Amino acid sequence: MLVGVTRRRSSTTVVVVALVVLSGCVGLVETDAGLSGPDSLDGTETRATATQTAAAPTNGSVEVHFVNVGQSVSTLVVGPTNETMLIDSGDFRDDGEHVLDYLQRHNVSRIDHFVVSHADADHIGGNAALVDYYETEADGIGAIYDPGIAASTQTYEDYLDAVERHNVTLYETREGDPLPFEGVDVDVLGPPEPYIENGDRNENSIVLRLGYGATGFLFTGDAEDDQEQSLVDTYGDCLRSTVMKAGHHGSRSSTGDAVLDAASPELVVVSSANDSQYGHPHEEVLERLSNRSVSAYWTATHGDVVLSSDGRNVTVATQRAAPTDPLSIRNGTPIEPGATDPVVPRATVDGTTNSSETTPTATDCGPETPTDGGTDTATATDADALVVDEINADAEGDDRENLNDEYVVFRNAGDDALDLGGWTVEDEAAHTYTFPDGFTLDRNATVTLRTGSGTDTDTDLYWGSGSPIWNNGGDTIIVTTDEGEAVLREEYS
Repeated sequence: MLVGVTRRRSSTTVVVVALVVLSGCVGLVETDAGLSGPDSLDGTETRATATQTAAAPTNGSVEVHFVNVGQSVSTLVVGPTNETMLIDSGDFRDDGEHVLDYLQRHNVSRIDHFVVSHADADHIGGNAALVDYYETEADGIGAIYDPGIAASTQTYEDYLDAVERHNVTLYETREGDPLPFEGVDVDVLGPPEPYIENGDRNENSIVLRLGYGATGFLFTGDAEDDQEQSLVDTYGDCLRSTVMKAGHHGSRSSTGDAVLDAASPELVVVSSANDSQYGHPHEEVLERLSNRSVSAYWTATHGDVVLSSDGRNVTVATQRAAPTDPLSIRNGTPIEPGATDPVVPRATVDGTTNSSETTPTATDCGPETPTDGGTDTATATDADALVVDEINADAEGDDRENLNDEYVVFRNAGDDALDLGGWTVEDEAAHTYTFPDGFTLDRNATVTLRTGSGTDTDTDLYWGSGSPIWNNGGDTIIVTTDEGEAVLREEYS
């Protein structure tokens, strides 16, 4: 029996069923660090000698793929360890065909984190098809993050049916909730708690800021003026990012002056159709970008836009060369969604000119930050720091012959690393396991404690038992510190 343990995140966590998160394999786009575009970033390819800068505090690179899906949006993020995140899945009219094709062409065998910014059909159009495909023909989906506001559409019903059909983990996600992504700082900045604007879906989009070294990426879903103002009021300079996705496909109701001034992006990516029935991107947005000398990339004319960050610089690659002057982007030649032209590096942006290294992170200046100068951070005995993300009490097949498929997944939900050395895990029958001396669980990191034997790693520990521990019909997980203080007691049935 696979048990999903419900755990409060910022507001409510809904777990349909839990899966162990493994990194997806991807074929990364090769870029030339020596390619640098002209100052105007007009899409002209210019070969120049790369400026040598001090090494960034990063290892590897982060890629952000804005997929050309017409009047819709879908973004793939590939972390430095090949962990993957997909934000939205395209329009309902093509059932996510362009997104699935893109992921297959880039050898994405698993979606570790599937973020649903909100439930509008032009953002969840491929959800059901992607869940079905990855759960039956590929390596699965680690977890889905959803703001929790329903839509009365068949597309939404199909999405939930697919989640239930394949028992995929589904988290209701709010500002401040954890989203662990190896090697990348991920801050969940929205939706707020409580919801605003009577639960309007656009105004309660999941908003993410990804930080990698000195570079940052801000994803605002379809947030409009009210949620943008809420973000500015709550986070201020913490929104500062090298790259920003234009809100609501470039609608005049989004990407307003306040959020642009706070985020101060070097470039903005607009995802909408060339012949958008809504006229996206609206001229008001393009004028705001032009007034700030922000370069604009539009999927309708640039095609797929792939950004690669090494922690200091962001290389911009697109399928087509097209104008990036916001007031001239409509002069580019349209490119159809699904085109398979390779992306070519067009420009390089210095992320240190708008560095997140000189700005506090969103978790430092969000609504839960202490204002009295105190140190309200997680400690090694904080009862809320260590949580149970998942327990698989019933191993596949014969429990006694498959002991390592019986496991508990623990997560550090606190703000600091936890030294678990000497802590004990116990069941109701007083079977006891002791964490190895010096074992530390980083902020937002998870560790899987397996019942059988094996070689301990940072992510997997082994009880060493010769028989099952966890009762399939219900049991209690008890964690006690090395000083005898009980910090966790989790019952399941």
